[in-house]
Amino acid sequence: MKKLFVGNLPSSANEVEVTELFSQFGKVRSIKLASDVFTSQCKGFGFIEMEGHEARAAIAGLNGKDFNGKSLRVNFEEPKNRRGRR
Repeated sequence: MKKLFVGNLPSSANEVEVTELFSQFGKVRSIKLASDVFTSQCKGFGFIEMEGHEARAAIAGLNGKDFNGKSLRVNFEEPKNRRGRR
């Protein structure tokens, strides 16, 4: 199982339509979109779990693609201790 980071989502995005988008590459095992506590709108990113080969296909097929007017960023989630280091 691989966890994907999905960034640059529009604030109107919801779990149902993002699941449908990723389902064309395989079974979405879990999805969690970050949402604002007060408005419940998407904060622009989320995490999706898929099988390894399906996750790689989703990255190849969706990274940089337009979704409701925004260019998606899709890649494997980085471990927390590696983020921000250069």
